Amino acid sequence: MLKIAVLVSGGGTNLQALIDAQERGEIPGGKLSLVVAGKPGIFALERAKKAGIPSTVLRKKDFASQEDYDNALIQTLEEAEIDLVVLAGFLTIIGEKVIRRFENKILNIHPSLIPSFCGEGYYGLRVHEAALSRGVKVTGATVHFVNEICDGGPIVLQKAVSVENGDTPETLQRRVMEQVEWEILPKAVALFCEGRLAIENNIVSIKD
Repeated sequence: MLKIAVLVSGGGTNLQALIDAQERGEIPGGKLSLVVAGKPGIFALERAKKAGIPSTVLRKKDFASQEDYDNALIQTLEEAEIDLVVLAGFLTIIGEKVIRRFENKILNIHPSLIPSFCGEGYYGLRVHEAALSRGVKVTGATVHFVNEICDGGPIVLQKAVSVENGDTPETLQRRVMEQVEWEILPKAVALFCEGRLAIENNIVSIKD
C-alpha cells in the first residue's frame, strides 16, 4: 500500500475528489496519508480533518530561502514515508531538490490540454480566460508528472470538454473541474499505485 501526500493551497476540491475515490475503493493500491497546506485556514484542511487524514502547514514565507523550504518539505514527506506526491491546486513553487528526491513520483493536475495554456503564469482562472480569449472549441485538463519545466513533465492522462456559447472563465472552470479533473486525477493516482505507469523518452505508457 503506497502512502500518498496531497499538497494544497485552497478549497481542496481535487483533494475531495481523491477522498471520495478512496472511500469508493477506487485507489486500492494507495492510501491518502498526509495533506500539506501552503497556508493556514484554507478549507482543504477541513476536508482532511473530516476524512481523518493528518495534515500540516508549510508556508514558504516562513523560510529564509527556497532551499530551506525545500528541505523542510522533503523532511515532512520523508517522515511520513510518502511514496507519491500529488499537487492538487498547489500554488507554491517547489524546487529542483524536491523534484529530484521524488523523481517520477510527483503528479500535478493542470486545467488545460497541455501543451496549450500552460507554463509560468497559467493557473486558476487565468487558464480559462486564455482559452476563451483564444476562441478554442475544446479544452480540458491534464495530469502529468512534475519535472524541472513548469507543466512540462510527461503526460499521464488527458480529457477534453467542449467550450459552450456564453461560457465565462468561472463556468468553464467549473465544467473542467466537475467533468474532467475530478475523474482523471483519482484515476492517474490509482494507475500509479497499481504500478501501471511507465516512462520512456518523456512519454508515459499505461501497462495492462
